[in-house]
Amino acid sequence: CMAGLLLAGRAAAADPQGGKMTMQGGMMNMQGGTKEEAVAMVKKGVAYIKANGKQKGYTEITDGTRFKDRDLYLVVYGLDGMVLAHGENNRMVHKNLIDLRDIDGKPFIKETVTRARNEPTFWMKHKFTDPMTKSIHPMEMYCERLENSVICSGHFMR
Repeated sequence: CMAGLLLAGRAAAADPQGGKMTMQGGMMNMQGGTKEEAVAMVKKGVAYIKANGKQKGYTEITDGTRFKDRDLYLVVYGLDGMVLAHGENNRMVHKNLIDLRDIDGKPFIKETVTRARNEPTFWMKHKFTDPMTKSIHPMEMYCERLENSVICSGHFMR
């Protein structure tokens, strides 16, 4: 049917790498990113910032498409809790979120920056709004410290 072809064409356009979107019962099913893909995205982001500098790196993370894939995106926090780059919500850039808590009251930004001061890489869990479903889900976030910042990406556990 024409609607199915249109939908399939949009899926191909939305995911040029293929294999991430499937049709189930006539409905598009987008699979979220995996733990491995979150780690790979953080490592690519760190390498990009090292190669191109903070300004270009933060701009690409916030405004570009290189570091956005389905529900995966990068966020960069200063070790004081200031958002330096945000791949999902550019309105958060230059805001200090040190006191932000998840729906369960967990101060996850404070925990992120505290751990980044002491650990070069780490995983942490909290709850956050899933950009694909627009609902709150548990998330596992992988983070790497880079100088006085921490670069993170997470996958949602649906």
